[in-house]
Amino acid sequence: MKQPMALALGAALLISGVTAAAAAGMAPKASDSLNLSAAQQKTAWNDINKTASNQTAPSGFTAMKGQTVPSALKIEPMPRTAVGAVPALRPYDFAIVSGKLLIVNPSDKKIAEVISG
Repeated sequence: MKQPMALALGAALLISGVTAAAAAGMAPKASDSLNLSAAQQKTAWNDINKTASNQTAPSGFTAMKGQTVPSALKIEPMPRTAVGAVPALRPYDFAIVSGKLLIVNPSDKKIAEVISG
């Protein structure tokens, strides 16, 4: 009687471990392109702009989708409030440069979205 119970318990633990591993693999990944709706952009701007500092763009840098953010600029993790309001922002970082919100892919520092306030 103990052996079938132990076998069932072992199987349940194995299945729950596989489920947790599969869920971890499904976490959203940042890409070099993000297309937020106008409402999502406005929400992101409002949530992030009130806490972040505006940086001056380095000479020769133009904030555009696909551009790599220069190392002179400080890139910050996405605030929880912004992620709560716009879940698509979860895997991204950001910077505010010359009055524009840059949504940045943290793996390669490329701008995925530029939002003007």
